[in-house]
Amino acid sequence: MYESHFGFRELPFGLTPDPSYFFACSSYREALNTLLVAAFNGEGFIKIIGEVGYGKTMLCRTFLATLQDANDAREDPSQNPESKANGRQFVTAYLPNPYLDPRGLLLALAEEFSVAVDRSVDLHMLTKAVTTGLMEIAREGKHALVCLDEVQAMPQVTLEAIRLLTNLETEKRKLLQVVLFGQPELDQKLQQQTARQLLQRITFQYTLYGLRDVEVAAYLSHRLRVAGYERGNLFTDAAIRLLHRYSGGTPRLVNILAHKALMLAYGEGLTEIRPRLVRAAAEDTPAARRPVGLLGWLGR
Repeated sequence: MYESHFGFRELPFGLTPDPSYFFACSSYREALNTLLVAAFNGEGFIKIIGEVGYGKTMLCRTFLATLQDANDAREDPSQNPESKANGRQFVTAYLPNPYLDPRGLLLALAEEFSVAVDRSVDLHMLTKAVTTGLMEIAREGKHALVCLDEVQAMPQVTLEAIRLLTNLETEKRKLLQVVLFGQPELDQKLQQQTARQLLQRITFQYTLYGLRDVEVAAYLSHRLRVAGYERGNLFTDAAIRLLHRYSGGTPRLVNILAHKALMLAYGEGLTEIRPRLVRAAAEDTPAARRPVGLLGWLGR
């Protein structure tokens, strides 16, 4: 590929959600703060909504990594005293597959929380085993939290099973905290009559928005820096403006277009990304938006 040509240690615009590439734009920063405040306050249900490509999975992994850092700080007195002072240690789970029935959900939770279960038992006994496991986590002074991804595709009956699990509580707190990550269709799903009890239990929520035009340059610079780039400006200002117009601020599309532009530059032996290369990358990307008006096509 083009790593050595540009002086990268690795490809800077991959699509795999890597927390080391997390960019704290205003939207992500607000969303992460919302998640952390809700988690440390012990809220039962938290909801994050974002369009396709807005980085929900990246945010989720960054959130879980931050909770792990808080755990480490609490265990190590030399670490951040603020993290130690909150007194919360989390046991976390991440379920990326939304196409689970209630039984599959309970089995997945049992595996994530290291609860020994007999996979042949009925749903009632499985629920009882998971409940016992959550109670054991609470007795150890820890807090169980699960992140569910792509929840807009989850069957309604499975969402109801999750709600029933969050009814479990001690005298002081819930046994399980749940973070729902989903596309805007999740809001429609939660407006259904059958979901009204779950909707009432969502106490914290946030809706992600894309990168603003002034944030795209910083986003590119951040990813290039993490990838080891140490030269001058790689993308011209005009190319950056076009990247925002073609992507609409969607991080995934920014990555795709930037990656393709770099490939084109490498093929031509160029070391700077100009608007012509961004336009060529967009023409090869079906999801790219088409700039409206003359200003969308200016720049050389």
